[in-house]
Amino acid sequence: MNRINKLFNIQYPIIQGGMIWCSGWKLASAVSNAGGLGLIGTGSMYPEVAEEHIKKCKAATNKPFGVNIPLLYPQTDEIVSIVLKEGVKIVFTSAGNPAKYTSLLKENGVTVVHVVANKKFALKAVEAGVDAIVAEGFEAGGHNGIEETTTLVLIPMIKKITETPLIAAGGIASGQAIYAAMALGADGVQIGSRFAASVESSAHPNFLNAIVEAGDGDTLLALKQVVPVRLIKNEFLQQVQQLEKSGATKEELIKLLDRGRAKKGMFEGDTSVGELEIGQVSSMIDSIEPVEKIMKKLVAEFNETSNNLSGLKL
Repeated sequence: MNRINKLFNIQYPIIQGGMIWCSGWKLASAVSNAGGLGLIGTGSMYPEVAEEHIKKCKAATNKPFGVNIPLLYPQTDEIVSIVLKEGVKIVFTSAGNPAKYTSLLKENGVTVVHVVANKKFALKAVEAGVDAIVAEGFEAGGHNGIEETTTLVLIPMIKKITETPLIAAGGIASGQAIYAAMALGADGVQIGSRFAASVESSAHPNFLNAIVEAGDGDTLLALKQVVPVRLIKNEFLQQVQQLEKSGATKEELIKLLDRGRAKKGMFEGDTSVGELEIGQVSSMIDSIEPVEKIMKKLVAEFNETSNNLSGLKL
């Protein structure tokens, strides 16, 4: 059995990204029910909202699911307490030091995975004792690495330095891409953008339409001084670029972000001055589909690719 299937007790080694404003209980439970691992994205939730989503997810699926916790948020202690109280058994941490909560979570029987974008943090995650690593390439949406290392380069790079189970992320929205990631040494994949553009996503329909309409070159990695994020080009991104060109300080950029930009764009549907976080692979997404259909397509494409390449030789 695949190491990721075994680690999470899931049918397919496919994990849904814990994306802010997209990954509520409906999406997480749908992915888990379809044979993958659904994640509730708590980065956009107050603690009481996160607790409500966890309870609803438990009622909606009897399959394993997890919670994603970005460690840079001020209420992380409260989210961790809720996760332990509610008996959540899988936690993905990101955007922070994995050493802070890994021991506490593991002492309480939680499987811990940390998201990294370079070798330095991969080694820190291993040192912290995580059960698996997500290596997220430059193509990904949301929080990203400043090094701009692509998934094609990052996966074999991380594989070379650790035996810890490895999950590939960034630019993966097809069965062919899953196969490629595994050929590079990944044990499983994490998929964000394709699930963000699903019927069960909690994102606003305007944002979903923006994903479908995004073409080649319509996203850009920005805000490296604060937290690097890949965004769809719009008026807000132009404001960011103008500030960055004028030599704006980190504080000035944070002030621009503090107006609830991500919520405004992804949850409330203001695609002009809202922040629209999505991966490069959005240019390949041309429809909003139910999770079950997306999952079946991913599996069929993977199996077809495997059959087509089984006898391939150079």
